[in-house]
Amino acid sequence: MIAVVFGSINMDMVTRTPRLPRPGETLIGHGFATAPGGKGANQAVACARLGTPTRMVGRVGDDVFGAALRANLETHGVDVSAVAVTPGSSGVAAISVDDAGENTIVVAPGANGLVGSEDITRLERALRGARVLLLQLEVPLDAVVAAAAAARARGVLTILDPAPAQELPAELCHLADIITPNETEAAALVGFALDSADAVRRAGQTLHERTGGTVIIKRGGQGAFMLADGAETFAPAFPVTVVDTVAAGDSFNGALAAALCRGLPLATALRWGLAAGALAVTKPGAQEAIPSKEEVLALLR
Repeated sequence: MIAVVFGSINMDMVTRTPRLPRPGETLIGHGFATAPGGKGANQAVACARLGTPTRMVGRVGDDVFGAALRANLETHGVDVSAVAVTPGSSGVAAISVDDAGENTIVVAPGANGLVGSEDITRLERALRGARVLLLQLEVPLDAVVAAAAAARARGVLTILDPAPAQELPAELCHLADIITPNETEAAALVGFALDSADAVRRAGQTLHERTGGTVIIKRGGQGAFMLADGAETFAPAFPVTVVDTVAAGDSFNGALAAALCRGLPLATALRWGLAAGALAVTKPGAQEAIPSKEEVLALLR
């Protein structure tokens, strides 16, 4: 079945640094590149690379980046017929990646910040025949809530990636069938640090009480915690050598959705997500690091 992604489309500007700078500090980097990104577009590419028919709903600018971003999605097999072109700049993300693979990201929304009611109309058409809708928080929150409501009305499963971290309205919480924060985002949502397995479990329970749905907390090198149908799972990570972590979470979400679109059980979909996230950190960059179906299936075997 089809996956639909409603969200951001950015051009990433990536600088490699020996370490991440402190406030007010200037560092000399040792590499720079531009590459297509945005959490929405990344998740769409992840779904498509895993062989799932994928539709993207969002906006790009009419600047030099806009046409390149649409063309890149098409190259990966993503349907961009619902991606609008808006006068002005496309979204951009300034990313610093240190030699240990950790990163900081600053996003300038550009066209993403103009996503609204017209895009919901296009989304409603795109949801025909869809199994899963993927959402993130790099477009206006009102539009995300409306998108989730449109999916619920059509019986489409909604996966919410609450990133970047911010307070979630109760309506959105109740509309999310699966919520997938990382530990930092989960801590921001529940108001306490996830500094132990027990704290992770309590955070999962708290988020389940707010949403009524499945909670998956992405834990990086420690794997993931899932609370679904009253059962708790601490799933281990696949051991890999980290190059950078830029697209790990998006690869996880895209693979989770792809597996669910294939009708696989949630526990299996969780392993798909972990495998895709692990493979993504072994390569530099965002979309260029997202693994193929063959790579994910090989690791799972």
